[in-house]
Amino acid sequence: MKMNALVAQSGGPSPVINASLQGVIEGCRAYPGRIDTLYAAWHGIEGVLNEELINLYAQDPAELAQLQHTPASGAIGTCRYKLMPDQEEDFDRIIEVFRAHDIGTFLYIGGNDSMDTAHKVSDLAHAKGLDVVCTGVPKTIDNDVGDAAFKVLDHTPGYGSTARYWASIIRDTNEENRGMCPSECVAVLQAMGRTAGFIPAAARLADPQREMPLQIYMAEAHHTLESLHENVNRQLRESGRCIAVVSEGVDVGGLGEAHDGFGHIEYGASKTCAAQVVASYLNDHGLAARGQATWQVPGVLQRSMSAHQSTVDRDEAVAVGRHAVEVAMEQGTGYMATIVRAPGGPYRAVYAHAPLELIANSFRPLPPAWITPDGLDVTDDFIRYARPLIGEAPAPAGTSERFARLAIRFIEKRLPAYTPMRCRPPL
Repeated sequence: MKMNALVAQSGGPSPVINASLQGVIEGCRAYPGRIDTLYAAWHGIEGVLNEELINLYAQDPAELAQLQHTPASGAIGTCRYKLMPDQEEDFDRIIEVFRAHDIGTFLYIGGNDSMDTAHKVSDLAHAKGLDVVCTGVPKTIDNDVGDAAFKVLDHTPGYGSTARYWASIIRDTNEENRGMCPSECVAVLQAMGRTAGFIPAAARLADPQREMPLQIYMAEAHHTLESLHENVNRQLRESGRCIAVVSEGVDVGGLGEAHDGFGHIEYGASKTCAAQVVASYLNDHGLAARGQATWQVPGVLQRSMSAHQSTVDRDEAVAVGRHAVEVAMEQGTGYMATIVRAPGGPYRAVYAHAPLELIANSFRPLPPAWITPDGLDVTDDFIRYARPLIGEAPAPAGTSERFARLAIRFIEKRLPAYTPMRCRPPL
């Protein structure tokens, strides 16, 4: 029997979330005998509850073709509305909307909380006698969804582009820090990732040869402000400058935390941030070189920059969206489409599926074996894992793959040594 399909997005967006949406559209069109019309819910499950549905088949094909190049969630919106067991009226409303619009397939693009929602809706529909197939489409820049062995899900769409973003901005930050170190010797940057260190770890992709004075503080390494201060000063004594990338979830004490609709800490809306606390602590407790520590928080830019979109990430996002429809049509309800890595040889993605209940509310930290013993860096195994996901070049298309390096050779001095007045130690 021919019925309609409904797609929605949930949680924080990614640079390739709309690529998965495009893949879902293409996948649904491949089943004209089973899917009549594809609707999109405006702002995720809230759009379902509000019965705000968009007919995607009625859209301009030229606009739909641009989805894969469009970052973030502006196309159909997203939300952070979590369905709790006691929200019976919400669940009943979802079923009413499905019945009213002949929805036979529900595809939900999101992370672990979103897969929990899709799993609950699948169980509810079955309990209510409604023949609806619910299928998940993976998405999260944090890359913290899946199993510790990376066998069920190797990585999530969105991570490759965010990793590429960090590879690019760290290359640029190194130039800034290199030039400004006499006055700004420490650059502190805060990366997303509440309790998983995949995003800050991506900073190492800017410098796989380990030539930069780069330190990475992942939540899994459990550094303190005291140990961070000691490590940074050691780096300053060695090279006169330091770049410190800190996870937003690194323990620096209370931040006046705000929480999102899923109950997670929303660092961007909290009263202060880890990078600010770190830079202030370094400046207050003294640096082993001239200058001061400065801090930057890229924030939502790392999940919404089209200029840093990885072509590998984009193509996989389209493919897994398309594959999700195939999973719905061929496997039935209660699964999420997945990306796994083909064994051996050059990197190659393979598309499979896993039960929603296995993915729902799952959490995968950065493996301990990928963190160096001092907790300040990642190993070459991480580089081999993440490098293929960001595409061929760490720099955006059209820019140089490396920066100029002049031979710094001073001419012969002709005057006595001199210390600028403001650089002299106090009397």
